[in-house]
Amino acid sequence: MRRFWRHRLAVGGALTLAALTALVLLAPVIERMLDLDPEAINLFARFAPPSAAHPLGTDELGRDLLARLLRGGQVSLAVGLAAALAAAIIGTTVGLFAGTRGGWMDALLMRLTDGVISLPLLPLLIVLAALDPTKLGLGTAWLTSEQASLHRIVLIVALVGWTTVARLVRGAALALREREFVLAAHALGASQSRIVLRHILPNLLSPVIVATTLSVGNVILLESVLSFLGLGIQPPVPSWGNMLTNAQELVWESPALALWPGALIFVTVIAFNFLGDGLQDALDPRATQKSR
Repeated sequence: MRRFWRHRLAVGGALTLAALTALVLLAPVIERMLDLDPEAINLFARFAPPSAAHPLGTDELGRDLLARLLRGGQVSLAVGLAAALAAAIIGTTVGLFAGTRGGWMDALLMRLTDGVISLPLLPLLIVLAALDPTKLGLGTAWLTSEQASLHRIVLIVALVGWTTVARLVRGAALALREREFVLAAHALGASQSRIVLRHILPNLLSPVIVATTLSVGNVILLESVLSFLGLGIQPPVPSWGNMLTNAQELVWESPALALWPGALIFVTVIAFNFLGDGLQDALDPRATQKSR
């Protein structure tokens, strides 16, 4: 904690993320206090400037921009955190099996990881997002729900975003399984599963936490890109990415429609990157840098 608090950029990133998270979680309270409705359409108030009734103005349909930014933040942050966490779980599992089992299991899983890494990420995500889920036999009730696109993006990003964590965990597991305390546990007759869960996994959580934190910003960017291309979160569910999509043809008429979601994406990604850097320095026992 002392090393982390000396990292000023990381502390600033953590405070920024805490403020953004508090705002988006308190969106219903803020909407009630300010009498805002993110879905209320008023064509007579299109592109209204900031006012007491609409603190950041309105969009092309007369909907309150502040309320939609807060609701869009809920979606974008939820997608980033959920996809990063799911990818970390998959990558940790693959890396643990590869690093602790060794042999043909290690070779097979690492070749699978190399194969996924070699794929062009953005084109692959575009193709997967454009697939018709009805071909998979999924129920139409789920496909027509507002949350279907959110779940699809989380699933797609998690399926291709686990490789970095897998390689980190595999390398750490290879080193840890030769350490004295692991060899002592083997000599005392501990089972392989107990050694992995009680001795190896807790000692490699630091790189996993850092990699997961850094990947949240990348996931938010990927969701924004897919939503910008019309393949991500689908209206009427707002996200910062599809808000940019709606604003691309109106940027000269109302620049604020693109400025605010773009600025929030930028600030969030930078804050997560600063937080990841600070955690990397704080959790590294060999770190010697005292401050930033």
